[in-house]
Amino acid sequence: MLKKIMKGGHRKPSKSDSTDPSLYGFGPPGSRNPGSAPTPNVVVNHASRAGPYTPGPNSAVPVVPPPMGTVEPLPLFRDVPVSERQNLFMRKLQICCFQFDFSDTLKSVREKEIKRQTLLELVDFIQSGSGKITEMCQEEMIKMVAINIFRCLPPASHENTGQEATDPEEEEPYLEPSWPHLQLVYELLLRYVVSSDTDTKVAKRYIDHSFVLKLLDLFDSEDPREREYLKTILHRIYGKFMVHRPFIRKAINNIFYRFIYETERHSGIGELLEILGSIINGFALPMKEEHKLFLVRALIPLHKPKPIAVYHQQLSYCITQFVEKDYKLADTVIRGLLKYWPLTNCQKEVLFLGELEEVLEATQSAEFQRCMVPLFRQIARCLNSSHFQVAERALFLWNNEHIVSLIAQNRQVVLPIIFEAMERNIQSHWNQAVHGLTVNVRKMFMEMDAELFDECQRQFAEKEARAREVEEQREMTWKKLADVAAQRGGDDMVTA
Repeated sequence: MLKKIMKGGHRKPSKSDSTDPSLYGFGPPGSRNPGSAPTPNVVVNHASRAGPYTPGPNSAVPVVPPPMGTVEPLPLFRDVPVSERQNLFMRKLQICCFQFDFSDTLKSVREKEIKRQTLLELVDFIQSGSGKITEMCQEEMIKMVAINIFRCLPPASHENTGQEATDPEEEEPYLEPSWPHLQLVYELLLRYVVSSDTDTKVAKRYIDHSFVLKLLDLFDSEDPREREYLKTILHRIYGKFMVHRPFIRKAINNIFYRFIYETERHSGIGELLEILGSIINGFALPMKEEHKLFLVRALIPLHKPKPIAVYHQQLSYCITQFVEKDYKLADTVIRGLLKYWPLTNCQKEVLFLGELEEVLEATQSAEFQRCMVPLFRQIARCLNSSHFQVAERALFLWNNEHIVSLIAQNRQVVLPIIFEAMERNIQSHWNQAVHGLTVNVRKMFMEMDAELFDECQRQFAEKEARAREVEEQREMTWKKLADVAAQRGGDDMVTA
């Protein structure tokens, strides 16, 4: 009985089924309705990973590919009359909707090669501009792209095993086995987006919000090759489809919020920041309030997550772009850095000091004066860091002429804050390089304003003298207590 049920559950498709185009979503040309046959694949969405393509009301509906074993090569575009090329383009798209198992390299080798060659032909056809493709073909092409690229990403290694997450920099990236096909699909989409023949009024019906959102989900792919293509494609979409710009910015914001406040795991933060660096560069002045809020709510809090080293270079570029665009934002940025300044992570401190130098280089005197007191209190702590790289990087700030000029203008405030830290370094820092750099900075202040330097030295000497007095008083108090205790102990022994 069980065998009958098992057999009944897998009905072999009849010949009429396999040749009915409507079954696979390939209705008559131009038809936007997919086939009514149920999809046998069950997709399990993994938390935080991209899911299957869910079309919006105006988006291209994915097509269910026909059963395997029917892939046959089609003639080349140059071998058919021009009038037949649109029809041939549609047939080639149908072949490219086939999905193959790349976990077994020996499986469907011939069919995989046919699909690869077909994708190459489609890329060449779009790139050459030998014929403007119809709206119908554009729609079917985006359907095919959606079938191939929108998929559930495999769980990250720590999600798979339940083990504690390791440092993303130390992990071996997962390389997508289907990349030989996937790369060509991405190349086709890129060529379509950048093509001068692509009419945005037509294309935006298929490359809609739903499509863009799924594209953004794929940035969590561990394969760096895929993320590189996604970065280029999304940047081109942002440039070409002005109607999508606010939506793309908002969607990237949401990815950042989830990364900062929930997961602290995402593979594509660096690539998204690279896109934003270019977008910020193009912001018009005066800057919109929306963009300033993005800086405060998303970019500055991106300094908080542990894996910042992976994307810090791109983040620092974005932050610096904001300050260069609008120098009044320097105070906001510097106070934001101080808010998220690491307490125990020395490598992260070195990154922050490097970024701080870039921001200060674009800072004007008025903004510097607003934040210099908390800023140099933090720098003073860095000067006394027992980690020599932190202390050394902080001292390197005095190699920057612009920063030295800002300090010189405000030396009456800055020197009293950091004088003690410099003296402590000279007296007791273990690292010879830090000791030498501190001596150079001290000499610079002495030449800058000898009178102020002498005053700071006098105040420091007085503070040290007071501290010694307090210490001597404390020792005397303890000695008296010890003497009293010893005397009482002796009296008790005599009484006994």
